[in-house]
Amino acid sequence: MSNEPGEFYTEERWQNWIDRLREEEIDPEEEDSARLLLNLQDDTAIAVAKIIKAYEDGDLGEEGTLAELGDIQEIVLSEVEFDDEEKAMLIDGVQTSLMCVFYSAEEYVVGGPADDGTIEEYVTAAADAEAEDDLDAALGYCVQAGTLIVDGEEMDISLAEGLEFGLVAEWVNGLDSLQTAMKDPEVVEEEDEG
Repeated sequence: MSNEPGEFYTEERWQNWIDRLREEEIDPEEEDSARLLLNLQDDTAIAVAKIIKAYEDGDLGEEGTLAELGDIQEIVLSEVEFDDEEKAMLIDGVQTSLMCVFYSAEEYVVGGPADDGTIEEYVTAAADAEAEDDLDAALGYCVQAGTLIVDGEEMDISLAEGLEFGLVAEWVNGLDSLQTAMKDPEVVEEEDEG
């Protein structure tokens, strides 16, 4: 089975989300705005979940899987110019969350799921590392937690609520999207239902 380029995610798709963000009044405290940001994030996580599924089903080899993940990463993590500073900050938060999703997927493909430790232990270790300003280690732990989520383990979402606001909280937010996507890799509709 050959995979068409852009089958999983396209530049245009990302651009559509960004255009919507540009056009809409965004207030993260407001449900519609929060949902738009979450949908944008989940939409990317779903594409990642589909790539992993294709890999697990044998439709994509390791190299092809990493190439597909790399393509999406390039689209989604490229810098977005916004005149509106708050929107720029919000999209930056989404990109930060998704970074952990990409790294977790790549790590899963290359190294498989983490073999010792639970999601909770890794997230706790990440929070501790962040408190010590060791952000590389913090990301590493979040990625290990991510490989377990990809492998089908369940992250208790109350974990996220106990975190200080910071990078680990953003990364865990991304892992939450990944968890949702792995369970149900159905596409988020770009259009609102009537």
